[in-house]
Amino acid sequence: MTEMMQLLSRDELERRLYAIGERQYHDLHPFHTLLHGGKLARGQVQAWALNRFYYQVSIPRKDLTIMSRMEDPALRRAWLQRVLDHDGLGTDGQVDESKVGGIERWLRLTDGLGLDRDYVISLEGILPATRYAVDAYVNFCAQHSILEAIASSLTELFAPSIHRERIAGFEENYDFANDATLSYFRKRLDEAPRDVRFGLQYVLDNAVTPAQQRQVQAALRFKTELLWAQLDALHHAYVSPGLIPPGAFVPEGTTATEYRR
Repeated sequence: MTEMMQLLSRDELERRLYAIGERQYHDLHPFHTLLHGGKLARGQVQAWALNRFYYQVSIPRKDLTIMSRMEDPALRRAWLQRVLDHDGLGTDGQVDESKVGGIERWLRLTDGLGLDRDYVISLEGILPATRYAVDAYVNFCAQHSILEAIASSLTELFAPSIHRERIAGFEENYDFANDATLSYFRKRLDEAPRDVRFGLQYVLDNAVTPAQQRQVQAALRFKTELLWAQLDALHHAYVSPGLIPPGAFVPEGTTATEYRR
């Protein structure tokens, strides 16, 4: 009880936030070990990219939900960049890479994997657990304090390492890897550190009571658990025991029952 009531120093709070990622960020999940190590069949990688797309398209919704509750215009302007990073700035039919957002870059990945773009955008084939987990994140950011919502974004503290590992693993192990299909991950190597500098500074500046410090740690744990749960669902459906739920994506040339072990 005494420890729970103790106000942490900024350095100690930051250390504890980093420790959450060291213990439970989803780069430790067995599915990622298979994915980055080239151990998944094309259909399994397709399933991952398809399901992850729902997370990608929900990020701007999550960020706009947070912005709608910000009273400080300067804070809204700073947070707006995250929306633009994913939605892009629009190109009016011209290919301007500086205006291409993360959602379009992710679609280049699913294009390269041979998935029909309209099918990906329809979200028809995603796992029920994917929808549930991602919607829970958007709802968390709508229902909790702005401080907690911003703290939940701090998984970006750990993102650059997983992007570097993913780029290397894809280039070494998969024939779909090229500049277009990897462009999302390369871009995030620049964007994520910038976002994390702002988010971490905000959390350290505003978590000024023991209760707030506990809340921001809990928010970050919630986010890491959410990311882990998405991979649990993918592993269960497409690796072992291979139980693809009704209506979810089934890789070409197989049936749902063929994935069952």
